[in-house]
Amino acid sequence: MKYRAEIDVMPLKALLDPQGKAVTGSMKNLGLAEIKNIRIGKHITLEIDATTKDEAQKKVDEACKKLLCNQIMEFYEFEIFEN
Repeated sequence: MKYRAEIDVMPLKALLDPQGKAVTGSMKNLGLAEIKNIRIGKHITLEIDATTKDEAQKKVDEACKKLLCNQIMEFYEFEIFEN
């Protein structure tokens, strides 16, 4: 069966996000000072061939831990959908 994973990888809340900070600062220049504390990360979509949803979740978790996320500086969360 085919599954689709939607993965969000974000900087850890305890760490500075320089890109998010720069965008937050630019909001004031655009007249949008009400928008604050922007954090910028990655969104990853992938397809998995697996016999069960549980197997697909395990494969995605392994891919995140081994390649897609630097767990020293980032955290991840994902959802699995049937294709």
